[in-house]
Amino acid sequence: MAEKTKTLRVTQIGSPIGRPKDQRATLVGLGLNKMHRTRELEDTPAVRGMIRKVHHLVRVED
Repeated sequence: MAEKTKTLRVTQIGSPIGRPKDQRATLVGLGLNKMHRTRELEDTPAVRGMIRKVHHLVRVED
């Protein structure tokens, strides 16, 4: 049987206007580019690191 991979629901709640370019690029890398957009992402260390970098601009639900 295939293992069910854990996912995170990430919603953008902050605007990237006036933020450093690397934070904007991180949001795009997460698939977020407009306010209140939500993405289901795999729970990996890479994704966790990206979320940590822009934690003030996103809301995360398990």
